[in-house]
Amino acid sequence: METEDPKKWKVLESEHLMRRPWLTVRRDKVLLPTGAINPEFYVLEYPDWINVIAITDDGRFVMEHQYRHGLGETCIELCAGVMEEGETPEQAARRELEEETGYVGGTWTRLMTISGNPSTTDNLTYCFIAQGVTYSGARHLDRTEDIEVVLMTPDEVYSLLLNDEMKQALMAAPLWRYFATMRSHDE
Repeated sequence: METEDPKKWKVLESEHLMRRPWLTVRRDKVLLPTGAINPEFYVLEYPDWINVIAITDDGRFVMEHQYRHGLGETCIELCAGVMEEGETPEQAARRELEEETGYVGGTWTRLMTISGNPSTTDNLTYCFIAQGVTYSGARHLDRTEDIEVVLMTPDEVYSLLLNDEMKQALMAAPLWRYFATMRSHDE
């Protein structure tokens, strides 16, 4: 039997302020369990996302260099993307890995499911490890993607984390988990 969360807010009114394919902004008027009313609580609605820690047969991480306009700089990242309608998280992850990097196959495991900011966003990010991926020779980038694929050793990726060079928190979290748990089992 499922019980109601006593801390859950009651939505009194809800209005969409903007609807775009990649972003929807909603304003809710909410009643808190304390009795207080917040007349303007904003939620950003996004599709669910995926990211992939892809590792080749020889133990190198498949990473991407990609310009990120929000920060105005080129970042080193994991393969990541949006889940399309009707896809499972793993199907989306496999599709994105092939499209962006040309790598396919391997043994896949879901590592974790996280939220970028559960306070103001409504989506989840499904994080995978794909071990033993191989290069297929075919990438299928979207017209707005300009991605350089870079193969890195585990020590190089770990150094990115230690030296504050991994800016995307939704990618740093699964990498930290990998190095804290998975890597120790591989050695």
